[in-house]
Amino acid sequence: MIKYKRILLKLSGESLMGKNSYGIDEERLIEYSQQIKEISNLGVKVGIVIGGGNIFRGLSGIDKGFDRVKGDYMGMLATVINSIALQSAFESMEQKTRLFTSFEMSTIGEKVNQKKVEDAFENNEIVIFSGGTGNPFFTTDSASVLRGIEMKADILLKGTRVDGVYSEDPEKNKFAKKFEKISFEETYNMGLKIMDLTAFTMAKENNLNIIVFDVNKKGNLKKIINSEKIGTLIYN
Repeated sequence: MIKYKRILLKLSGESLMGKNSYGIDEERLIEYSQQIKEISNLGVKVGIVIGGGNIFRGLSGIDKGFDRVKGDYMGMLATVINSIALQSAFESMEQKTRLFTSFEMSTIGEKVNQKKVEDAFENNEIVIFSGGTGNPFFTTDSASVLRGIEMKADILLKGTRVDGVYSEDPEKNKFAKKFEKISFEETYNMGLKIMDLTAFTMAKENNLNIIVFDVNKKGNLKKIINSEKIGTLIYN
């Protein structure tokens, strides 16, 4: 039984690197695309926001002399590159896809528009949102929450390399406690850094629940859609 019929999937740019230290691992790209196509074929409306950290991260540029605003725009363009790669992977599988951009790039995709997004979903297309929010000083986490709210997503799925939310970094402390579910308020009080504060607050205020899960474990995405308890649910 499908539990979530409309989702926003947030992927990090770093996740596309696979075993590489930079750029895009084609095998990882295809693997993600196949899993997303699988749930789309079940009738799930899928929106995707992907980061650009595998190519350029705006904040890291500040330490190297970049202006923050210019660095953030460079990071937004990196998300466009990843989005084009994802779209190309879907098209190679004959999966209909619509690419939207947060700023005018007419040769790449359409500027994001709520009606056109709905039209794409009605046409059974997977929707990719690129370019972040289109504004500096906002992360792709904020963009994912914003697009999730706009598309009236049932849930925001945050794909990471960790299988949920822990009391501490499980890669540093093997005794860290994993939460099956945790409220937004509890995460604030415990100081857990799941998303940047702007994104997290916006999700809380708009009742957009989040599931943090291991996106690299094949089958997890479909299991979540089919009501299995995977990862950690963050709720109001």
